[in-house]
Amino acid sequence: MPDLFSPIPNSPLPLDADPYLGPFAEHLHRRKMAVHDRVLTLSGGDGDVLGPMSSGHEYFGLHRQGDAWVMREWAPNAREVFLLHPGSGWRPEEAFRLTRLEGGQWEGRFPAEALHHEMPYRLLIRWADGEGDRIPAYARRVVQDPDNGIFNAQVWYPDEPYVWRHESPPRPDAALIYESHVGMAVEEPRVGTFAEFRRDMLPRIVAAGYNTIQLMAIQEHPYYGSFGYHVSNFFAVSSRFGTPDEFKALIDAAHGHGLRVIMDLVHSHAVRNEVEGLARFDGTPYQYFHHGERGLHPAWDSCCFDYGKAEVLHFLLSNCRFWLDEYHVDGFRFDGITSMLYHHHGLGHTFTDYEEYFSDTVDQDAVTYLALANRVVHAVRPDAVTVAEDVSGMPGLAAPAQDGGMGFDYRLAMGVTDMWFKMLDLPDEDWPLGHVWHELTNRRQDERTIAYVECHDQALVGGQTLIFRLLGPIMYDGMHKGGTNLERDRGIALHKMIRLATLMTAGHGYLTFMGNEFGHPEWIDFPREGNQWSYHHARRLWSLRDDPELVFHVLADFDQAMLKLPRETDFFRCRAQFLTVDEERRVLAFERAGLVAVFNFHPTLSHEFYPVEVLPGSYEEILDTDAPEFGGFGRLLAGHRHDTMLENSAGAKRAIMRLYLPTRTAIVLRRVALS
Repeated sequence: MPDLFSPIPNSPLPLDADPYLGPFAEHLHRRKMAVHDRVLTLSGGDGDVLGPMSSGHEYFGLHRQGDAWVMREWAPNAREVFLLHPGSGWRPEEAFRLTRLEGGQWEGRFPAEALHHEMPYRLLIRWADGEGDRIPAYARRVVQDPDNGIFNAQVWYPDEPYVWRHESPPRPDAALIYESHVGMAVEEPRVGTFAEFRRDMLPRIVAAGYNTIQLMAIQEHPYYGSFGYHVSNFFAVSSRFGTPDEFKALIDAAHGHGLRVIMDLVHSHAVRNEVEGLARFDGTPYQYFHHGERGLHPAWDSCCFDYGKAEVLHFLLSNCRFWLDEYHVDGFRFDGITSMLYHHHGLGHTFTDYEEYFSDTVDQDAVTYLALANRVVHAVRPDAVTVAEDVSGMPGLAAPAQDGGMGFDYRLAMGVTDMWFKMLDLPDEDWPLGHVWHELTNRRQDERTIAYVECHDQALVGGQTLIFRLLGPIMYDGMHKGGTNLERDRGIALHKMIRLATLMTAGHGYLTFMGNEFGHPEWIDFPREGNQWSYHHARRLWSLRDDPELVFHVLADFDQAMLKLPRETDFFRCRAQFLTVDEERRVLAFERAGLVAVFNFHPTLSHEFYPVEVLPGSYEEILDTDAPEFGGFGRLLAGHRHDTMLENSAGAKRAIMRLYLPTRTAIVLRRVALS
């Protein structure tokens, strides 16, 4: 029996502690050296990742310098480049011609009075056999004309620059992440704004007990229905939510509330739009992307970056630094990493053999880029957080660079949500609890992980939220408190138990998507032609959570109470330790950081005097999923204490705590006194 007061540390082990990596030690060494060599090449030999290697945004794009504007762009295939704007009648004029420099760069200098704050502009690029209007690659503000739908870059140079009021809060021991989408955070069928999110959502998130906000869809994307994943302008805040200063105000206010803010960073691909995006920017399809079929993603209808090209690395690394410097974000969730890591993008692969992580299907340039990105991010902000979204299980993603890893702070434990949604295909009385325990705790010990029951992915078109899977049509007419509804009560009970089990076994952090904590119904679907451009499913129904007569309210209250566990203990400093799995009586029990969690998943049987072996002492119930305030039946006494007894078992005296375990109920107990 492990000592509850000396729990097994949860700090990551060295990457080489994994014996299965032994045959691939040389591969890991080559990866480490590839990163080292790339840093030297990109930095001009001095190894400084904070020099030109990551500061392209300070050179390229439109900048005010003294009494002039300077515009710089990289377009190696271009023959001529002009700046177009209303003052030029949107026609190429000699006064706004850019001059070609070395390395395919272009530069133009224009008088201060030629451009002004909020003026739209774009580039005209001519090449040997054609020409096209283009939004500059480093544009920091891009807006869509409400009348004709055309996108243009916009000068953003307000008279009074934004003044920051709050420092970033210290990095917490464990990230409790509230994944959010600004546009769909309002209840009305429309696009929400940064200002509304700051006013209405920040207090909700603080009250709910989360310490980190993950913002989706921040980089400009021309099609709202892409959920922000088809990025066109990598340095521009999505204008449909507000201005750059309004985004700064949101982050500033979050910091004032003690919340850290990370954002989705989409470097795995780019939209195929040519005027708005980077595709055929200088007339060639391979300027930023791979040539031929490799440059097109077969599943996402998007363009794939060439991570082996120095100019592309400068662009992407600069993009990492830009959001940290300009908007004071506290880190990133790197989206779609599996697609980056493999030439096959992970499509149709199950990744059951370590050979797949080191075969010739791995894009070594992408591996190097991800390690470089982490090096830059942590050099700019040592307290920044990076999270890897990878379904392949690639070893070393969240391992230190010196071990041959890529340096992410966390990876998402994506197998946990897959496991739960597969369980929903079975009657809950048939759930294999041993398998559930294995999947909840099966993680690499050399990496830090963030677990979740569901994020936005599970509810996108074609999917449903966990609560909808559990309840079905009851969501529409059976959610009022009171009365008897066995199907509803089953779903509510399992919703709480699943979340509690996931949090209490999570490796180093926990995540939810906004609204899922109170059982937001149905699915997510953005306005598109197929749904008559409806916003009905692209919003959050906060009135359901706020109505005290609906059980959504008690689910939110339970989530709030549940999150006190990691905040009030050294929860994530320790690993969950197995106590028992009883398949016949449907009981799962484990301990973590002095807390004992016991789950009775049996659909019909409550257990009296159920024995659980623990350390001797007195244990107090501190959380009960069956409590009336959480929509339960109140079959347990709040705060009840249980004393252990020494009993003979297998020829030895063992400390046994005997519990009453109501059906479909979980309890958490804390050791409060020695025996």
